[in-house]
Amino acid sequence: MPLERFVGRGPVRGRGVGGVTARVLLAAPHSGSGKTTLTAAVLAALTRRGLAVQSFKTGPDYIDPGYHRAATGRACRNLDPYLAGEGAVREAFARAMLGIDLAVVEGAMGLFDGHRITGEASAARVAVLLGLPVVLVVDARGMGQSAVALLEGFHRHDPGISLSGVIFNRVGGEGHRSILAAAARDVGVLPLGFFPTDPALALPERHLGLVPAAERELGPFLAAAAAAAEAHLDLDALLQLAGAAPALEPGAPVLFAGKPVAPRMRLGVARDLAFGFYYPDSLDLLAHLGAELVPFSPLVDRLPEEMDALYLGGGFPELFAGELAANRELLAQLRLRVGEGLPVYAECGGLLYLARALDDGDRSHALVGVLPGRAVFRRRRQQLGYREATSRTDSLLWRAGERLRAHEFHWSSWDPPEDAAAYDLGAGRLEGYARGSVLASFLHLDLLGFPEAARRLVAAGAAHRRRRRS
Repeated sequence: MPLERFVGRGPVRGRGVGGVTARVLLAAPHSGSGKTTLTAAVLAALTRRGLAVQSFKTGPDYIDPGYHRAATGRACRNLDPYLAGEGAVREAFARAMLGIDLAVVEGAMGLFDGHRITGEASAARVAVLLGLPVVLVVDARGMGQSAVALLEGFHRHDPGISLSGVIFNRVGGEGHRSILAAAARDVGVLPLGFFPTDPALALPERHLGLVPAAERELGPFLAAAAAAAEAHLDLDALLQLAGAAPALEPGAPVLFAGKPVAPRMRLGVARDLAFGFYYPDSLDLLAHLGAELVPFSPLVDRLPEEMDALYLGGGFPELFAGELAANRELLAQLRLRVGEGLPVYAECGGLLYLARALDDGDRSHALVGVLPGRAVFRRRRQQLGYREATSRTDSLLWRAGERLRAHEFHWSSWDPPEDAAAYDLGAGRLEGYARGSVLASFLHLDLLGFPEAARRLVAAGAAHRRRRRS
C-alpha cells in the first residue's frame, strides 16, 4: 500500500522488501530518554491513519515489545545481532515486512550501546545492517544550546549512520522549542517535533523496567499517546524520511527455507501474567520445524492433553508465586510427567517455577520441585548482560562442549548443584540445571542464532510422543 495517501506533502511509497521499504529507527543518547513512550505514540498514531505498521526492538527486550503490540495489533520482533547473528537479523526483518507499509524500530539503551566490549547488538549496528534512517529522541530537560554539541557528536561519530531527524522530548515553552529547533538546524538534522512532559503519558516502572503491557489497560494511554503524536510531531515528515530509505535486498531465506514441517509434536508454552518472555521469531522457528504450539497458563490451567514437551519462558513468577503454588493439580501433573521423561526447557522464570520452592520476600511457596533447592527473590539485581557459555553436558538442546550466546537479567537467585549444572560461564561460575529430560537456566536464548537447538527440542518432543504411544 503506498504511503502517499497518508502524508500531506509529496509522494512517499512503502514498498515490500526486495525494493524500497519505508523504515526508520527511533534511538536515543541514553536509556530513560522516553523512547518507548515516543515509539508507542508514533505506532498508535500511524496505525490509526490506516497504515500497516510493523514494529521491532533492538536487543534482548521482552517488555517494551508488549506496548508496541498493543499499539499496532502485531507482534513486535526483536533484532539482536549478538544473539541471533547478522544474517538472521536480516532474514527476520525481511520476513516480518511482507505486506507491511512501514517499519518502526525502537533502539535499546543509547544508540551506540550494545555488548559492553564489542558494541555488537547496538541500535547503531542494526541501523547499518538494515539501512535504517535514524531519528534521535533527546530528553531536552534543562538543555538549550548544548543540544548542538550533543547532536553534532551523534551526527559525526559514525559515518555509516544516517542521523536524519530528531525529536526533543520533555520540552518546555515556545522559547525552549525555538532554541532546540535552531540547534538541530545548525547541525543539519531535521527537527520532527517537541514532545511536552505529560503525566498522562508516563509509563509505570518496576525492577525489570516498565510494568508489562499485559498487566495494564492501555486503551486510554494509547489514545492519549496517538493524539499527542498528531499534535506535537511532524508525522508527515517522518513518513517522508522513512520512505526515502535505500533499497534493501533480503536474500534467500535460510532459517525459514522451504515449506513448514507438518506438526509432529505438541509443545506446551506457558503464557499468562507470570510467564510471557518469548521471542516471537523463536516460537515461529519451532513451529516451522514441526512443533504445534499449545499455550497454557500455569496460574489456572491443567496440563493440556497430549503434551510432548514444554517450554517455560521467563516472566514474573515471583509476583504470582502464591497463585502458582495454589494450582496444586498442575504441579502434581508436572512432577509426574517429568518423572516419565517429558522434555522440559525452562528459561529464567521457568527455572524458578521448577524449583522446590520460591521465596517471594514475604513467604516461601512450594512449586514443582523437579529442581533441588529454593529460589529466592532478592531486593537487588543479581545479574544483567550478555553471556557466553559452554555446555557442560549433553542436554535437551546442547552437546557437551558446545558454545552459545545468551542474555540474563534477574533479581532472583538459585544455586545450581555442581554435578548437574548446565553451563560453564567462565571465571568459576556455573549456571543452570541439566539432568534427564530437563534443561533449566537463567539464560535467555534467541533460537534464530541456534537453529540446531530448536531442531533438538522438536526432535525430543517427537521422540517422547513415539515412546508414549508405543
